[in-house]
Amino acid sequence: MDANTLPAQTVINGVTFNATPGQRPVLVDGTDTIVGLFEKRCKDLGSQTAHREKDFGIWKSYSWSDYWNHAKWIGLALRKLGLQRGEVVSILSEDRKEWAYFDMGIQCVGGIAAGVYTTDSANQLAYLVNDSDSRFLIVEDEEQLDKYLQIEGEVPGLLNVIILEDEGLHDLEHHRCLMIDELYEIGRQAERDEPGAFEAEIAKAKPQDTVLLIYTSGTTGMPKGAMLSHENVMAAIEAGAHRLPTQPTDEQLCFLPLCHILERDVSIYFPLASKSTVNFAESPETVFANLQEVSPDTFTAVPRVWEKIYSQVLIMAQEATPAGRAAFGMALKAGMKRAEYLVENKSVPAGVAANFWLWDRLVLRNLRRMLGMDKLRRGGTGAAPISPALLKWYWAIGVPLVEGYGMTETSGIATINTPEENKLGTIGKAVPGIDVRIADDGEIQVHGLNNFQGYWRNNEKTAEAFTADGWLRTGDIGRMDQDGYVTITGRLKDIIITAGGKNITPAEIESRLKFSHYISDAVIIGDRRKFLTALIMIDQENVEKYAQDRKVPFSNFASLCAAKDVKDLIAAEVDAVNKEFARVEQIKDFRLIDVLLTAEDDELTATMKLKRSFVEKKHSHLIEDMYK
Repeated sequence: MDANTLPAQTVINGVTFNATPGQRPVLVDGTDTIVGLFEKRCKDLGSQTAHREKDFGIWKSYSWSDYWNHAKWIGLALRKLGLQRGEVVSILSEDRKEWAYFDMGIQCVGGIAAGVYTTDSANQLAYLVNDSDSRFLIVEDEEQLDKYLQIEGEVPGLLNVIILEDEGLHDLEHHRCLMIDELYEIGRQAERDEPGAFEAEIAKAKPQDTVLLIYTSGTTGMPKGAMLSHENVMAAIEAGAHRLPTQPTDEQLCFLPLCHILERDVSIYFPLASKSTVNFAESPETVFANLQEVSPDTFTAVPRVWEKIYSQVLIMAQEATPAGRAAFGMALKAGMKRAEYLVENKSVPAGVAANFWLWDRLVLRNLRRMLGMDKLRRGGTGAAPISPALLKWYWAIGVPLVEGYGMTETSGIATINTPEENKLGTIGKAVPGIDVRIADDGEIQVHGLNNFQGYWRNNEKTAEAFTADGWLRTGDIGRMDQDGYVTITGRLKDIIITAGGKNITPAEIESRLKFSHYISDAVIIGDRRKFLTALIMIDQENVEKYAQDRKVPFSNFASLCAAKDVKDLIAAEVDAVNKEFARVEQIKDFRLIDVLLTAEDDELTATMKLKRSFVEKKHSHLIEDMYK
């Protein structure tokens, strides 16, 4: 593109964007594709640190040149082995630097990158590989390779399987399997044979080319592959830079699955623009320890993570000395008074600010340091509803936590609150370049260059996803106030119509229940019933401590749920929530789900959202018992 034809520009933290967000072409430092931006960053930043990852317990740094070289070898090797432009490569691995290397390498040679959750079963893997017609499969280790070996005969379209870790696989001999080092060597040889081929492939990229295939979590039926283009992701990068600015000096922590568009944006694409450093958590189990070690400047997580941190703090407070508990209580009280002003974008009175300053230095600053949030400029939450009371609690301890909204089909971003423009209980205002409207039936609808291209080989579902005038149907219902702040009140498909004809959206009631540190999740029941009931999952750690402190006998999770004291505890929590709602919206009975759920279970998605239909079906006996 001729530099003289570039539109007027705006600069954010040293990065140049279009002056008017959402206009075509979407330009980030003069590039209009993800791979063009990737090439520019790697060549400009060279030896500067792009990633960090632990090796035998020690954080090691990897440069932008490392990023470039490994992506180049991967791209050229896959091309040599038969990958054609527009074909899909599936990645089955936990977060690690190689995830980013493959993501970029695949896209740079015109391929489409598709992530597979490590919690998916072998049968689910077979479905995804065949539905996407993947030509290559990347597996992390022996555990994930075993899934492929179970379904090998069902996925004949795969050319090769590339393995990232060889532990336990030194004797593996399989005509389709390659170790990552073998792939790198093929790529190095391809570079020697054809210098400049990688750059030539990048130059072929067009903004409308599909680069990502992200399968929706499948809360209602089989997952659908959402197709995202360079332009879609570049529009998300541009919108994110305006509302969620990240600086080149920022440290970030990557731990949510990179299959999910939220983490893909935050840890791969947004850092391409901002030049920030991404630290990969060792595993989902070590995220809290890694958070303390990295002490990031920005941190984005799903509500369940924020709820868990909150619960841990409450446990620490309960275990403190009487003086420590009293000090924490006073500090939290001072923080809450200050938060009341901050969350409404009001100036904090001098006396309130002075009181907080004192308690912050005595208590809260140390708490943030203990949590790994002492440098946190902004916390973000999305992907599921979060309690406004929980948001306020984080503001009270000095952590500016803001809620945003997006979906795979909007490239991960649509609306967002910011520390400077925040309205508690809302998902914020539309980000620059994206328009939001509320339809006559209350559905939130979105329009912008971030809207996805459609579902992979599914024209019928694609047509259903858009209105006649081209707006994306989100499936969420809500409202927008006069200032443009959007509030989600529920899902269209989740609306409960009681036997009395009352329409109830359960999300707000469920969110309020989950603020209890004794409740990890809840599903409201009541469609075509005379009254509302609830299926509740207790928070294992907090309820176990409650039982131990009161010498309540239990031998396992099921017996814990069956204990009368525990049922009475949850009943009290339900009663407290009922007081906040109208009579018709109150929960008249509940049952505890007495099995621990993980993402491997049908009831949970990989991003830890309950699949309402699966929960209701699997625990129908509990539901019927409540309505006898």
